[in-house]
Amino acid sequence: MNNIKRKQPVIVVQNLTKTYFMNSFELHALQNVTFEIYPGEFVAVMGPSGSGKSTLMNVLGCLDTPTSGQYILDQQDVSRLKEKTLAAFRNKKIGFVFQNFNLLPKLNAFQNVELPLLYGGVSRTDRRDIVEKVLSEVSLKDRMYHRPNQLSGGQTQRVAIARALVNNPSIILADEPTGNLDTRSGEEVMQIFQTLNDEGKTIILVTHELDISRHTKRILRFRDGRLEGDEGMDHPLLAVDFLKEFIDHKDNQDDFVTSATELTQD
Repeated sequence: MNNIKRKQPVIVVQNLTKTYFMNSFELHALQNVTFEIYPGEFVAVMGPSGSGKSTLMNVLGCLDTPTSGQYILDQQDVSRLKEKTLAAFRNKKIGFVFQNFNLLPKLNAFQNVELPLLYGGVSRTDRRDIVEKVLSEVSLKDRMYHRPNQLSGGQTQRVAIARALVNNPSIILADEPTGNLDTRSGEEVMQIFQTLNDEGKTIILVTHELDISRHTKRILRFRDGRLEGDEGMDHPLLAVDFLKEFIDHKDNQDDFVTSATELTQD
């Protein structure tokens, strides 16, 4: 466990169980899961297909309820909240990032990021200021009027991250956020998450990629619905280092091509 712990955990999961009933068949998606997450942690959730990762994320995101056990979010037992109150609590506390981006294709980047504020009744002037700020934070202010089909996969995912940030949540839940991206785009996304974490955001990220999990500070390992490992990472990989090496390597390649071209011309 890393040394980021403070007095009060932001998430407490106690003996959490989720069972799906299908006719006479019972599927135990989560079984007696217990852990705590503290403010400012960066946690990866790993496990093979069917291990319970997605079910856990749905419960943590207040999109599903456990069959038994307790889930406390920011000292609030969410199982006791009524649906309308729960939705408002979720929107205030949690930002979601998905593998498939979940952007509306007919809206441009600005409009996609603006939607949560529009639903929240934020004034037009304030919406513009907030949206421009978060798009700048993910280096996409110059692409704000592009639609998703006019953006690369990495840019599209950065729009999705901006949308997750727009209500200034304290927790980011990311479900396979690099799953559809090439290596460089994935590292760019991880650099954004690492920067957000350095600024105090609590981040929980589901991934099946070991290299991606090594960018985080703690790994929860699941198998068959059970938590079977909880490992602190003393020296996480830094995305900024990978990107610097990538740029240096590309520059060297460009220099080689330029030199070869000049020799051919001579």
